[in-house]
Amino acid sequence: MAMKQVLDILELIEGPKIEISKICDFYGALRIENSEITIHEIREDKGTTQFIKIAIQGENGRSNEGSAPTLGIIGRLGGIGARPQVTGFVSDADGAITALSAAAKIATLRAKGDVLEGDVICATHLCPDAPTVPHDPVPFMDSPVSMDTMNSLEVDSEMDAILSIDATKGNRIINHRGFAISPTIKDGYILRVSEDLMDIMQNVTGKPPVVFPVTIQDITPCGNGLFHVNSILQPAIATSAPVVGVALTAEVAVPGCATGANQITDIEAAVRFAVETAKAFGKNQCSFYDKEEFQKLLSLYGSLEKFKAK
Repeated sequence: MAMKQVLDILELIEGPKIEISKICDFYGALRIENSEITIHEIREDKGTTQFIKIAIQGENGRSNEGSAPTLGIIGRLGGIGARPQVTGFVSDADGAITALSAAAKIATLRAKGDVLEGDVICATHLCPDAPTVPHDPVPFMDSPVSMDTMNSLEVDSEMDAILSIDATKGNRIINHRGFAISPTIKDGYILRVSEDLMDIMQNVTGKPPVVFPVTIQDITPCGNGLFHVNSILQPAIATSAPVVGVALTAEVAVPGCATGANQITDIEAAVRFAVETAKAFGKNQCSFYDKEEFQKLLSLYGSLEKFKAK
């Protein structure tokens, strides 16, 4: 279970001010060295945010001169709060909470002697006073920084596959309380849903896997004038690694700027899903896509990387 880690993270990052020293002390107590934590404060026209990247060494990971693949876990969001308009955590904070909790759980396992095979890199950003923007059917959280900035600081070239975790409740197409996964996105292609990830999902939830629909618009860069369900799949435009969205979902449309809307049991399940995926991926027991079939797609239809460019 990962409930303790979720509660710890909620307590750690709650409030109108992000205290970096407390975050470093928290992970330091889990035996994560300062060299494994990268923090950047970025200021742009819409505000300031703190980017956090935590690299957790695996038993046979590349950082340990091994060959096991590296999983990226990205908490995607506009902000964890929308002060001064509202007080407290917003629904949009789910991605950051999940990614940081997954890092805490994996670090806890490592400290106890259960070291994962491959490296895991968790990345997100924390902004307690992000702006909001109008959106149909409910308002969106905006980001204090550009999408290019977010991708440059959250997507790492060492990531061999990425889980992009985001609150995806401001819509009427995913009418499910919990979390859902997307088909695999790679180099402009929307590929079939990973059977391995569906297996992990049903083991974690004890229910049939839930997959959310993806359109070609969703995997093009935000800001190009096309409709996007949200930014959950934007990491895919900045990497050739396969990307799968992990959406925290609801049965009704919930604004990203709504407070009191973070469902702790759903977040905890998403954390367990990310951790179990990291365990299997590092052992080469979880495939995000069929490499041979992807090569056949390329030979038949050519590159679709044009969808990654504005």
